Amino acid sequence: MRAYDLSNARWRKSSYSDGDGGNCVEVTYDVTGVVPVRDSKVTDGPVLIVPAVAWAAFVAGYKGGDAA
Repeated sequence: MRAYDLSNARWRKSSYSDGDGGNCVEVTYDVTGVVPVRDSKVTDGPVLIVPAVAWAAFVAGYKGGDAA
């Protein structure tokens, strides 16, 4: 498994996260080819590494109303 240095990553909270502190997801686009995703409430917790192509398809599907 490849390791990524995210120590200087600029994390961005999803605009779809709710405002009361729950369901908060952050992403960073600072790594070529992948999109690291984390829980904004646990910033030192695990990070999910998603291929950029898969992330783009997920976001497009969500914006298109395919989310369940």
